[in-house]
Amino acid sequence: PTFTSAELKALVDTAHQIGRPVAVHAASDEGVRMAVEAGVDSVEHGYGASEATFKLMKRRGIAYEPTLTAVEATAEYFQHYVPGRSEPTARMREAARAFRTALKLGVTIGNGSDVGVFAHGENWREPAAMVADGMTPAQALHAATDVAAKILRQSRHFGRIAPGMAADLAAFTGDPSTQIDDLAHPVFVMKDGSSYRSPATTP
Repeated sequence: PTFTSAELKALVDTAHQIGRPVAVHAASDEGVRMAVEAGVDSVEHGYGASEATFKLMKRRGIAYEPTLTAVEATAEYFQHYVPGRSEPTARMREAARAFRTALKLGVTIGNGSDVGVFAHGENWREPAAMVADGMTPAQALHAATDVAAKILRQSRHFGRIAPGMAADLAAFTGDPSTQIDDLAHPVFVMKDGSSYRSPATTP
């Protein structure tokens, strides 16, 4: 852990006093537990968190952003991991275990991918990883839309398709709600009132 319990509590209390939510990047069980006890709003990573710590998160309504693809990316960068060919690293197995534990306990899970770990257009890999570790495709889609909006305290602005809400719409080849990998094949996107075809599709 980087901060003491007193420092964490002061940081969280100060942020909350001015109306700001607090997201903590923590990996060890001790770090996650200290953050939870300090009253943070979400925990990013959490790879080493124990079942007892996730139970505490559940009781306190603290959200979890597993960033499974961030672990995979660092394994590619530093440990010569090759997706589909290499055995998962110890850290990847630890992250998958943490995710499955949080899912089993009913912790609120959002889609947090540490944007930038993969090339643009590959963010679909995070919900795919979540499905590989036990979520249904529908759960993963919710984690990336309305659940993510709730975690960000933006449910009145985006996360759903409804009158008055900001929304980027996309069409896919296939059905991501039943086959999550179909997110990798967008054919049409409507964003900010304009539309364009995915460059991955044939004109």
